[in-house]
Amino acid sequence: MPRKLLDDCFLHDKDRMRHDDAVALILERTSPVTNVETVVLSQAHGRVLAEPYAAPRDIPAFNNAAVDGYAFAGTELKAGKDTRFNVVMRVAAGHAPERGLKKGEAARIFTGAVMPEGADTCLMQEDASVEGTRLVVPKGLKPGANTRLAGEDVQQGEVMLRAGLRLRPQDVAAIASGGAGRVQVFARLKVGLISTGDEIVRPGNIIGDGKVYDSNHHLLRGLLNTVGAEPVDYGVIPDDRVRVERAVRSAAHECDVILTTGGASRGEADFVVETIQSMGTLHGWQLAVKPGRPLAMGQIGDTVFFGLPGNPVAAFVTFLLYAQPMFGRLQGANWLPPQRYPLPAGFAIASKKTDRREFWRGWIDNSGDGPVLRKFDRDGSGLISGLRQATGLIEVPEDTSAVQQGELLDFIPFSEFGIS
Repeated sequence: MPRKLLDDCFLHDKDRMRHDDAVALILERTSPVTNVETVVLSQAHGRVLAEPYAAPRDIPAFNNAAVDGYAFAGTELKAGKDTRFNVVMRVAAGHAPERGLKKGEAARIFTGAVMPEGADTCLMQEDASVEGTRLVVPKGLKPGANTRLAGEDVQQGEVMLRAGLRLRPQDVAAIASGGAGRVQVFARLKVGLISTGDEIVRPGNIIGDGKVYDSNHHLLRGLLNTVGAEPVDYGVIPDDRVRVERAVRSAAHECDVILTTGGASRGEADFVVETIQSMGTLHGWQLAVKPGRPLAMGQIGDTVFFGLPGNPVAAFVTFLLYAQPMFGRLQGANWLPPQRYPLPAGFAIASKKTDRREFWRGWIDNSGDGPVLRKFDRDGSGLISGLRQATGLIEVPEDTSAVQQGELLDFIPFSEFGIS
């Protein structure tokens, strides 16, 4: 089977990479590693479309009524006065008209029903005056009103959705409107989660002195939902080289990505990192960002290794900024950068280090003078409380040395990353 990833695709020659350079390198060096499969529409939401989808027919397929009311020829409407028609038939949705309309005739019609031949205009029933079989159309109605034309939404053969799109509910609805019951998508990315350390205990178990609960595992499982990936749990592995090697070997064989937290710093002893180095290639990325300076990037064949920082805030932020675009590319998605929204700072920062981009936890506060940004007071990378309080990230450029009250800063809502 041909290789899907470049050899040593995470190699670079910079001591510290800026944020934009890191994202660009990830997008340049990664390509789809998952196969294509066919799924029914009920399973298509959140999946990545593997081939363009073109409309197999006009949508709608026929001229139809947009309202409950009456259908007739708009050319017969009289300028500046009421017009009268003789109601000769009833057309319900899902049923073909019994015949076309002649001059002076109208049809009682319902929303979505086929317009009879000879009719091109509808009058809402609320505006109609009917005496027996005589319909009175008030003056002022425009010809063509309240009708939907065949192909008005999409014409046959038109490309509705392009390959690489992560399917949203409205995209799946568009496919359904064309009549397809199945669609070609990329297989879900299998991501092996490995927790290591003698001190790590899974929640639900009794904890002893010196032990900590494995919150990062559950953080990563939730974040993997934002990219439609399938987590594979390899449990908590103690600090034992043989057991770590066994888990990494299994994950490299069974998964597309191995994802861990911790052990990404230079010179830090970690059995996972050592095992990746012995089985494949590994590079310690030093990023000019805060939080999340160290990342471990590597591969064993076509299986990618991604080592996030151990502190939960840094793991969360670096996942959003770097793992999301990578995982998107690995499963064939056309990744777009998250939208930034410039808003005035509702705080001041006297000093900030330059030459690094910082991402602060924050939210929008609707003050008396309009919306302003608020920043979580404490910057510690281990404070999950800041992630809970925040609704997004405040992005501060590398060349910023201080922030003045009212200064415009870019805000990235978590919703831009698929977190509502």
